[in-house]
Amino acid sequence: MRTIQGMIFTIKDGFVPGIVSIDNGIIKDVEFFSDEKLASDQRKKYVIPGLIDMHMHGCMSFDTCDASYESLKHMAEYERECGITSFCPTSMTLPKEKLIDICHCIRNGVEKIPGIVGLYLEGPFICEKKAGAQDGRYIIKPDKELFDLLYKESEENIKVVAVAPETEGAIDFIASNKDRVICSIAHTMSDYRQTIEAIDAGARHATHLYNGMRRTDHRDPGCVEAVMDRNEVFAELICDMKHIHPAVIRNAFKTLGDDRIILISDSMEAAGMPDGEYELGGQKVFKKGKSAILSDGTLAGSVCNLFDCMINAIKAGISFESAIKAATVNPAIALGIFDRVGSIEAGKKADIVIMDDRLDIIEVITQS
Repeated sequence: MRTIQGMIFTIKDGFVPGIVSIDNGIIKDVEFFSDEKLASDQRKKYVIPGLIDMHMHGCMSFDTCDASYESLKHMAEYERECGITSFCPTSMTLPKEKLIDICHCIRNGVEKIPGIVGLYLEGPFICEKKAGAQDGRYIIKPDKELFDLLYKESEENIKVVAVAPETEGAIDFIASNKDRVICSIAHTMSDYRQTIEAIDAGARHATHLYNGMRRTDHRDPGCVEAVMDRNEVFAELICDMKHIHPAVIRNAFKTLGDDRIILISDSMEAAGMPDGEYELGGQKVFKKGKSAILSDGTLAGSVCNLFDCMINAIKAGISFESAIKAATVNPAIALGIFDRVGSIEAGKKADIVIMDDRLDIIEVITQS
């Protein structure tokens, strides 16, 4: 049995002084008490749930698209070191055969590597005009037969599939798959009406809001406005300070509230690595400082991890509690794993991050 004292993050009341008891990797009990019962040094210790990155491509020179068990293992190790105890490896727009290989790899990863939740299939069912760093040669219209095959080959471990609502067959695709996978609005030129139609069909998620979408037009609203208009949709934000401006981060939280925003890293293999040349979805990517770009200057994922993105959101003016919620509670709810992770409650996995008052990680506790 192990106990941890400090300021414990709670969903209802924010940080409350208390003690967490852990036994055999499970939270056995959480006891709260008054401030004066907590030693002064323990009041500077923040105890939060392990972070959950539901959209990350790679890190430390490894990538989901390697279709390699060893790559997934190294990615999981880096994520744990950074306080991310659950994550969805994310694919790119690639040929069918490569996607099948990735699905084969993911099913082994989910079974054998702690922290891997399932695959995020970002492409190939997207819009070419908003491909971003995706390889346009392999973009296709939503294909139920192909998705059925990939879903089977992954042993039903695809958790999210990205879809552009305006593409041929997209609405029927969403309606037929909404009960087995999260259908996410992504890489799209869809207008307000088309996006609402996708939401009505069962789409409940928006991939990296603002990025890979039409620009805002107050006379001709598009995807962003439709997502903001419908309370049942979760929206991802990449808070690497490159993909969206701090003012936009603040306004997104004000408009959607901290119940609907999910912080993601969208990290690629250059995360945690020095400047240089890397790869994403078969395309060359150049890391310089805090940016990763294609040769034409297109942003190609991020080089931040989710912990960095959470801290960036706080620096942008988001409350500590709201930023934590968007990196833990919300992704757990969206992925359907909140019964096991995402908060510090008795009976859940002891996925815990301990931080000091400078918001630096002291320790990450999780199943190794």
